[in-house]
Amino acid sequence: MPPIGNKKVAVTCLRVTFILLTLLLSGDLRAFAAEDRAKPWSIEAKVKRYFQSHTSYEFGSPIPPYQAPLSRLEFPLSMWWSGLEIRRRTSRTTIGFEFLRTVSRESDGTFMDSDWDDYGRPEVKTIYSESDCRMEPGYVISSDLDVNIADCLGLPSYLELRPLVGFRWQHFKLIGHDGKQFYPTEYEFSGDIIRFDQSYWQYFMGIRTVYDIKKHTGGIPIKLLCQLDWAHVYGKNSDYHILRRGNRWTYENTKGDAWHAIFGIKTALTENLSLGVDFEYLRIRTSGAHRLVNDYFDIDIEWSHGVKVWSEQKNIMLKLEYLF
Repeated sequence: MPPIGNKKVAVTCLRVTFILLTLLLSGDLRAFAAEDRAKPWSIEAKVKRYFQSHTSYEFGSPIPPYQAPLSRLEFPLSMWWSGLEIRRRTSRTTIGFEFLRTVSRESDGTFMDSDWDDYGRPEVKTIYSESDCRMEPGYVISSDLDVNIADCLGLPSYLELRPLVGFRWQHFKLIGHDGKQFYPTEYEFSGDIIRFDQSYWQYFMGIRTVYDIKKHTGGIPIKLLCQLDWAHVYGKNSDYHILRRGNRWTYENTKGDAWHAIFGIKTALTENLSLGVDFEYLRIRTSGAHRLVNDYFDIDIEWSHGVKVWSEQKNIMLKLEYLF
């Protein structure tokens, strides 16, 4: 469950999605949107390649001079994902469910760990290391509901305009290993050094458009797709420093927002089969509380100064859709 806090936006999105999903699947929404009896369902196989992507966090010092950041950790997410999306259609609405999982384990990027722990010179980075990073495994689960209002606005038939609401959950289980510390002393290390779990609960609303451009392509069935949405986000993570003395854990509970965009193109291969390519971008920004626990030193403290958790995710996605 997401951390406790102001859940008004989250509850509203979930309530609308649940009510309309229940009505649609039970068949009681026919008065609102007639069923497309020919091919009301679709299943879409997806392969995504993330690049220049990361999830990161930092926190400030709870004691003078209160430098922020005191520590920053940046985990790469540049790897392969695959999964499926199932969607139910009527003449006006669609409801979708998506499940994705990591395919590759090693990220192409570098895990970076930085500290500013000299209280006499709080602006100086005192410790810095880089290491390889793997994921074991990662998941993305999402669902959404949209409604086509183009005809209500008098728009042409080749353009769809669809307000949408939905939910997106991401879970990353990352392990830094086999790297090098550059300063204050330079040395290499092998094996696992840190285990990090990050989850984001994203309750979103936005707009989706579909533009059929076949009249401009000599009859070739091509559609341009766009989705823009904003989300209220809850974040939760845990960090276990394996090489530290004692059981040294940190935890963050944060909240904030996210902006998400998809731009794509799709063409029909046959009557039932379509191929598409998308570019996707997601930016998450949250802040909240940081907790440090170490049983060896009998430490259990929590503070909020300088606590930030954020992520930037970019991917290219190939999709193969089958209508039935």
